[in-house]
Amino acid sequence: MEKELLKVNGLKTSFNTSEGKVIAVNDVSFKVHEGKVLGIVGESGCGKSVTSMSIMRLLDNSISKVEEGEIIFEGTDILKLSEKEMRSIRGNKLAMIFQEPMTSLNPVFTIGQQIGEVIRIHQKIKGKQNKQKSIDMLKLVGIPAPEKIINEYPHQLSGGMRQRVMIAMALSCNPKLIIADEPTTALDVTIQAQVLDLMKKLSTNLKTSIILITHDLGVIAEMADEVIVMYAGKIVEECTVQDIFKEFKHPYTEGLLYSRTENVNKGEKLHNIAGMVPDLKDMPEGCSFNPRCEKCIDICREKMPELIEVKKGHKVRCWLYNEEEV
Repeated sequence: MEKELLKVNGLKTSFNTSEGKVIAVNDVSFKVHEGKVLGIVGESGCGKSVTSMSIMRLLDNSISKVEEGEIIFEGTDILKLSEKEMRSIRGNKLAMIFQEPMTSLNPVFTIGQQIGEVIRIHQKIKGKQNKQKSIDMLKLVGIPAPEKIINEYPHQLSGGMRQRVMIAMALSCNPKLIIADEPTTALDVTIQAQVLDLMKKLSTNLKTSIILITHDLGVIAEMADEVIVMYAGKIVEECTVQDIFKEFKHPYTEGLLYSRTENVNKGEKLHNIAGMVPDLKDMPEGCSFNPRCEKCIDICREKMPELIEVKKGHKVRCWLYNEEEV
């Protein structure tokens, strides 16, 4: 049996805005197993990053709140921990790689100082040992001449090198779970492939679990074991990576798949999903995807479908698969 590392149950996260409260993540549940990669995919604004920030407890409490749900990490509901207790887990057992390394790294400190600080705080290693471990972590992520790089500043490195530094920082305390939020968005194709290969090796060799957040289904195909598709704050499909490409069910998943450039020949028009992700302050009645859905039926405009299991390990939120209506 695969060991369950993280279990998210009924997560609901809201934000206070000038126009009132909005629900950014609504009744989201999933599991992450040891040594496995869970992909979370969807357009911008669908709730992927808010889900990850809720897990890390990095949202601003003055404007946001986890209203409902549990986040069980290694048997403990981390939503019930104090901030001091959470700090002992965050960066130690639970780490995050952010989307843009140039803004995530501090421009006024050297690479060595920034990695060293993580090691000093969480592993209580100082002095020469701290420096050596910083060098070893840079070696692990394939950075050449790490003895030189630790003395350089973020602006002196390329985007790919900065992202590797972020991965080195995330790995420096041997975390059980890494959340990677669009880790390759700002990178060129060659560097992207190298970073993904590195993360895949970490998952395989070190049994590190990964939550990979992306809008790129090509990255999902390369990396993930299981996939959840999010739309307007809810999970609309959940299955294995094989099923997402071969037996997809939800019209939104189908739209994402057919919007990929590899599905068109030169000179042909690229398929796109009509319309936009709905404004969280003005959600449509019924299924939130219904204004954009080519397969919409009457009940879609009236009532939100439940997330139901259509076969073992494959769930979908769509009236087309609800036995009560078929």
